[in-house]
Amino acid sequence: MVLGLRLAGGRDVVVKARADDGRATSCVAVQARLADRGFPCARPLTPVACIGSLAVHAEEFRPGGEVLHGDTPEVAARCAEVFARLMAELADVTVAPPLPNPPWVRWDHADSGVWPAIDFLDSRDQSTVPAHVVETAVRARGRLLAAGLPCVLGHADFEAQNLRWQGREVWAVHDWDSLAWQPEAALVGAASGAFASAGPPTLAPVESSEAFLVAYQDIRGRLFTAVELEIAWAASVWMAAYNAREQAPHGDTPLPDDAFRTQAAERLRRAHA
Repeated sequence: MVLGLRLAGGRDVVVKARADDGRATSCVAVQARLADRGFPCARPLTPVACIGSLAVHAEEFRPGGEVLHGDTPEVAARCAEVFARLMAELADVTVAPPLPNPPWVRWDHADSGVWPAIDFLDSRDQSTVPAHVVETAVRARGRLLAAGLPCVLGHADFEAQNLRWQGREVWAVHDWDSLAWQPEAALVGAASGAFASAGPPTLAPVESSEAFLVAYQDIRGRLFTAVELEIAWAASVWMAAYNAREQAPHGDTPLPDDAFRTQAAERLRRAHA
């Protein structure tokens, strides 16, 4: 729940409340640290308070900016530049890992089956989830779990709808509740597939995901190993499979177009999965 409030002195603030799953304190602490460093995000005004079953905090209102639409390699490179800057800022931030990870990047869960246990999804008719979506998720998850790469902090919902731009400069990165604790390559890979989502989840073209990965490595000044590249591709297709599974039970809601069906095999091939 997000509420906009105007205080008696005329200041506009935002109050956020969500179920207290133990993640919010770390997420808000990271957001505050980055805001203090001048990273473009709303500055938290309070720490997290536990109120009943909710974790609540207030932050500054940061309006303005435009959504950057498009899924071309050029747009991918612009988004990768922001993601690289974000990951560099997070590299020396120390907080308790924000666990459990958001479900769309929670391939490392200990629940039975391929998907993390989520009541509102598990209670739906699972027969509506196409077999190729489940098969893709199984193969991608297997590759991700076999990697053994160290985990780092990263933004796990790096989508167009969560960024605002002023011209060619990013003005705000939103949704800090979606921080995750996963390997760097996996977080970059997930972003490379999801960066163009400005509404319902989409999957960027393979060539645009590749441009994202190349630009990220260039800006960070470090080439991924062969294993890291495979993990990046596996994460991109896992997240797409999760989104397809989430949308499938809605009879009037299509899967994220034909991109998943047409790209899954190539992304799995690149993941060596």
